[in-house]
Amino acid sequence: MIEAKNISKSFGTHLVLNNISVTFEQGKTNLIIGQSGSGKTVLMKCLVGLLESDSGQVIFDGRIFSEMDNKEKKLIRQEIGMLFQGGALFDYLTVEENVMFPLNMFTSKSYEEKRERVNFCLKRVNLINVEKLKPSELSGGMKKRVAIARAIAMNPKYLFCDEPNSGLDPKTSILIDNLISEITKEFQMTTVINTHDMNSVIEIGDKIAFIYNGELWWEGTNKEILNTSNKEINDFVYATKLLRKLKVNNP
Repeated sequence: MIEAKNISKSFGTHLVLNNISVTFEQGKTNLIIGQSGSGKTVLMKCLVGLLESDSGQVIFDGRIFSEMDNKEKKLIRQEIGMLFQGGALFDYLTVEENVMFPLNMFTSKSYEEKRERVNFCLKRVNLINVEKLKPSELSGGMKKRVAIARAIAMNPKYLFCDEPNSGLDPKTSILIDNLISEITKEFQMTTVINTHDMNSVIEIGDKIAFIYNGELWWEGTNKEILNTSNKEINDFVYATKLLRKLKVNNP
């Protein structure tokens, strides 16, 4: 479980996050949604420590991350898997080397132990016989699955995903959504996903936090979001679905 308590963040005189308190639950896909500029990306960066909030606390299973020194934070970060927008694979490394990268950085395992873990992770994301390929030889969906394999290589307690379906076609997006949901439940991770994709919200939104103008405006599940009377979230859902329809009809 990850808790954000009274998180505020400003850049100069511009208040981006205003006293946000939200809990992200273990074994569930927790989605952060909101319009561009709403503050959802800043919130995620505060959660993982890429940005320091002006006030408030970030707590990982009772451990106050925001008050730790760098050495303590490093230990928490070893429990975090990150899926970056676009995958962020190293072009000059093979698939195997990309997935092995965090194991090389943070463990003293033997090469055979690391190779065994890499093979397990690649098999879990349904990739076989791709170890020696470079990212340039993979499709967009395959690259994203390699990035997921790398994100779970350290067997993380917490998984953060930034726009995991960015640049993917609708069919591949569904496959990635289902994969993230499956591994979240299988490994009982606390998964936090930053997304604009309403299909993701409807299909895998175990818990949804809607950020509006820097404030936590609405919380609920994928079943509740379609029946809420909240005007701002209804406007967001309608606009997002309409934009997606236009993109599908006019690729």
